[in-house]
Amino acid sequence: MTTTAFDYFSAKLSLETDASDVYAAQKAGERFVLVDVRSAEAWQQGRISGAVHVPRAEIAKRAAAEFDPAVPVVVYCWSPGCNAGAKAALEFAKLGYSVKEMIGGYEYWVREGQPTENDEGPLPRVFDAQVMVVRQPVAR
Repeated sequence: MTTTAFDYFSAKLSLETDASDVYAAQKAGERFVLVDVRSAEAWQQGRISGAVHVPRAEIAKRAAAEFDPAVPVVVYCWSPGCNAGAKAALEFAKLGYSVKEMIGGYEYWVREGQPTENDEGPLPRVFDAQVMVVRQPVAR
């Protein structure tokens, strides 16, 4: 059987999301759990506001006790160069969860200026013109 572009991209979009769409879903109050699968050190350095921390290696032993299988899961790791998000998504899928990987990871979330925090509170929001349109404030 030949896979068509429609089939391929439909499947891809059913399993992936991006920082902009996750942020829009958060703002809209959509029901899902956002899971940071990076190390404890990475989590402490900074994370997406509203995320929960479950290192990838702990998913199998923690998921059933901490997550409702009826609630979709979105996982993320560091960046497009990190495959821990894909590995984590596979772990959740093995356990029967509806799961998506947030492509771009924490890196693109930060570069798009979405809210981040660490143990001390919110971190500064920086908008990177290399990944999005950044409008300069109009002088008055």
